[in-house]
Amino acid sequence: MRRSIDDAVDDHPAEGTDRPPASWAVGMSDDCEGCGDLRVVLTLEEVGRAGQGVVAHLAPPTARRLRGALAAALAELGEDAGR
Repeated sequence: MRRSIDDAVDDHPAEGTDRPPASWAVGMSDDCEGCGDLRVVLTLEEVGRAGQGVVAHLAPPTARRLRGALAAALAELGEDAGR
């Protein structure tokens, strides 16, 4: 089973920089041999280079840790952490 949750391109300007634009996708999957259960799947890749990025299979505690880190970074920016 695979399910896509959300995806987008980062907000870094593409022009005038040596950093290529990146895309991210979040989903869930149960097709990880060795994982043994459902995982949150986080994919990061350069725009235009589909299939050449990094895919992380996160167990629920690790996904919550990532969520907490993002919330902390938003708070440091003075932003609401959201849902």
